[in-house]
Amino acid sequence: MPDFAFHNLDLKGAYLIENFYKGDTRGWFTKSFEKDIYEQAGICFTLSETFISNSSKNVIRGLHFQTDHPQSKLVSVLSGRVWDVIVDVRPDSPTLGQWRAHELSAENHKSFYIPSGFAHGFASLEDNTVMLYQCDGKYSKETDTGIIFNDPDIGIEWPVTEHAAIHSERDLLLPTFREYIKALSADIYQ
Repeated sequence: MPDFAFHNLDLKGAYLIENFYKGDTRGWFTKSFEKDIYEQAGICFTLSETFISNSSKNVIRGLHFQTDHPQSKLVSVLSGRVWDVIVDVRPDSPTLGQWRAHELSAENHKSFYIPSGFAHGFASLEDNTVMLYQCDGKYSKETDTGIIFNDPDIGIEWPVTEHAAIHSERDLLLPTFREYIKALSADIYQ
């Protein structure tokens, strides 16, 4: 079985991954994770829990992260397409507040490895988009938070207009990046 292709992003620890893929007249088969191959690429990932979401076109989810025991995530699309976004929220990082995005789809067989200390979100580009989240670390409801998707200090260029976007009430009430930084300096999250 051929190796995966790991593309190290300029936000330390984040990778865009081209998964093993084989297709023929029957359909296709892809492998999105193998512990030994990931470790050879420098990624130590232990699966703790798995989530699957289904989203309509124009849904924007996130930007989510945990302040206590942040999880690393491996995200893939099983059906449909997303514009997947990560934001560095690590307090001591030289790239704090910077974001990167890539299209993930069932057709391109790519995954995003998101290290702990990053906020994550996505815009669904098709109806019935199904995302697979594989997480390393325990979920902490008490410290599950995020940053509002349209924060001007971060400046994410979403492919969905704000008028067309569909959000949860929770996501619309998330703090701004400045509020997050202010809370960090007040030791609220430490």
